[in-house]
Amino acid sequence: MKKQEIVTFKVDRNLFEIIQGMPNRSEFIRSAVLAALEGVCPLCNGTGILTPNQKQHWDDFSEAHSMETCEDCQERYLVCSCAEHHHK
Repeated sequence: MKKQEIVTFKVDRNLFEIIQGMPNRSEFIRSAVLAALEGVCPLCNGTGILTPNQKQHWDDFSEAHSMETCEDCQERYLVCSCAEHHHK
């Protein structure tokens, strides 16, 4: 069995009370962290800020791509200007 590491973090009183009664809160927290990591921006790794080099790469990329908004779900997505198929 792999050695497991322990991670601790602070929560406010309200969150503490919510998770306090969970039968397996460690498993719940592990699952929540893994689910959150699946949604992290692959470009900025969740910081919300591009480094100068990342910004230059983005500028180069965006010359042949645009941002559009889905008419169905209202979420923004990337479109390649040379792509034949549109998001659906």
